[in-house]
Amino acid sequence: MNNKLIISILLIGYLALASSCTAEAQGDIAHAELASPMPLPISGFDQVIPLRELGNIRLQNSLQNEIDKRPKWKKMISNKKMAIGLVDLSDLSNIKFASVNGNYMMYAASLPKIAVLLAATDAIENGELEETEEVKNDMKIMISNSNNAATTRMIDRVGYEKIEEILTSDRYNLYDPELGGGLWVGKRYGGGGDTNREPLKNLSHAATVTQVCRFYYLLSMGQLINEDRSKQMLDIMEAPALHHKFVNTLDKIAPDARLFRKSGSWKTYHSDSILVWEDGTFRKYILVALIDDPDGEQIIRDMIVPIERALKKTNDFKRKNTF
Repeated sequence: MNNKLIISILLIGYLALASSCTAEAQGDIAHAELASPMPLPISGFDQVIPLRELGNIRLQNSLQNEIDKRPKWKKMISNKKMAIGLVDLSDLSNIKFASVNGNYMMYAASLPKIAVLLAATDAIENGELEETEEVKNDMKIMISNSNNAATTRMIDRVGYEKIEEILTSDRYNLYDPELGGGLWVGKRYGGGGDTNREPLKNLSHAATVTQVCRFYYLLSMGQLINEDRSKQMLDIMEAPALHHKFVNTLDKIAPDARLFRKSGSWKTYHSDSILVWEDGTFRKYILVALIDDPDGEQIIRDMIVPIERALKKTNDFKRKNTF
């Protein structure tokens, strides 16, 4: 065989091998990036895009399809007895938001205690509230255990005026009358004392799924007060002591996932809100549900699997190179 031909064949084989090794190495790097932990709150963003601008038709359709498969859910949505908000954080270059009855405000029981947490943390940051061991313990059990007595003590410490100021501020705008209202705490948990009910529906403890999604979204991005205080609030909200609703199902199907959560129940009103974060998987999302139904607790438990199916379907068309 001609020496030049032999050299050419060897050169082609070498280049093919090198290319294969490079592709494999790139794949290993991508896999390593996927598997590497991503700390919370997420940092490095010069500007955080407002959540309402991240509405995604593909995620919206996937969410609606899962609802339409369940006649009771579909009827509850139609009758304004159910609201769902969903934020897909699996690809931080393409965050997606979808909701049904997103701006419909409902009684949310203990879920709005996250507003007390924000107001109290802001008061501590600004020197308006001393961060004593008693205060830190009350903040923790107010969220993790949903302790009403601790919440009432925190409300009394910061006051309704401070809570309303934070929720309606231009910076957060977590309660906006022009967008259906949102998060509100205007009554102590445990009875007695003055009240400060919200102006649209005269509710004492209220929420919309969009505003709760915004709370978690801003928190996950380190945008509530500042990055350090956001991390402090995330630490308080992680590993909830109550294992019902969303957490009951996630304990079974995603035992290694980090869960940041606040829920609420009173009579037929059931609510839950959660940031799910599992490195190396698609499970990086915010989910919020507000329900007015006697079976609301079970409905919320049953919601996780179809919601995760909607997330998977939404992302099937793109490369799985999430953060």
